[in-house]
Amino acid sequence: MPDRTGESTPPDVVAILRRWQESGAVWRVIGRRSGKVTVGLYECTGGAEVDRLTSADAAVLRFIDDRHSSED
Repeated sequence: MPDRTGESTPPDVVAILRRWQESGAVWRVIGRRSGKVTVGLYECTGGAEVDRLTSADAAVLRFIDDRHSSED
C-alpha cells in the first residue's frame, strides 16, 4: 500500500499470519533459505493454497521460529 510519498509500505506479515490462524485457517512454511522464509496461506480445511508470502523480516523469522505450520 503506498504511503503519502508514493512509497510502498511493507505488509505486517506477523499480523497477517496471526489473523490467518486466529480465523481458523492454516499457514505452512514452504521454504527457508538464506534468512528468508516463504509461507503458504491455506483454506480452513488446509486444502487449497490461497496466497503466499516471503519475508526476511527478523520479526517474522522469530514468530515462525522452527515451526512448520500454524498447526505446530
